[in-house]
Amino acid sequence: MPKPDITSGSPCWIDLMTADPQRSMDFYSELFGWTYEVGDQEKYGGYTMAFKDGQPVAGLMMNDGQSGYPDVWSTYLRVDDIGAAVDAAAANGGAVYMPPMEVPEQGKMAMIGDAGGASLGLWEFGGHTGYQLVAESGAPAWHELFTRDFPAAVKFYQDVFGWDINVVGDTDEFRYSTLGANEEAKAGIMDASSFLPAEAPANWHVYFAVDNADETIEKTLARGGTVIQPAEDTPFGRNAALTDATGAPFWITQEIKQG
Repeated sequence: MPKPDITSGSPCWIDLMTADPQRSMDFYSELFGWTYEVGDQEKYGGYTMAFKDGQPVAGLMMNDGQSGYPDVWSTYLRVDDIGAAVDAAAANGGAVYMPPMEVPEQGKMAMIGDAGGASLGLWEFGGHTGYQLVAESGAPAWHELFTRDFPAAVKFYQDVFGWDINVVGDTDEFRYSTLGANEEAKAGIMDASSFLPAEAPANWHVYFAVDNADETIEKTLARGGTVIQPAEDTPFGRNAALTDATGAPFWITQEIKQG
């Protein structure tokens, strides 16, 4: 199975901040067949790596409640020089939530906010080179930004990360652009100004590939999750928005077979 082509500026990793790591591990193990390795407490703070078919696909870490943030999935973009990327983000209307820090033997990370306030992580490769499985059942398949200020968001990702923007839709009903085009697209930006609740910040969504969306929803409900948006057939797959057992939102996508 070919490894993902993770170019600079594109999504490379996801992790979950969870108030109950064991409950989350059990949930995703049942849902996606994940296995885990818990990192050294002293060196990595107990950061847990999730694997699908032996390949790393995600991370999990403790949400101790001190940050005030709810349980949430985060998307990380690959950068070649994390210090320069953080500086560029700040210079282009972004915010620095966590300055660059070295993760021993693995790489460097930072957390920023984009020009619309959406939080995302940055990762400079070291020993850890991101997820090694994409768009396969139980692995991340897509990353999508919901933003209120679409033009500013597009410009931010172009200026800071050098995104090659492809316009998919440009009407008031559907304004959407992607990083790359067609089969080579790696992430999307959605104009959510007409439907994002007033209390909800701009945010990144993680989609996981599944073989059967409806069965995955049944499993989610049986294991303490909820449905935010029921399964719906779209030109991009049969998609649904869910929460896991501790309330962290995530999306699923099932490829629709043609013919």
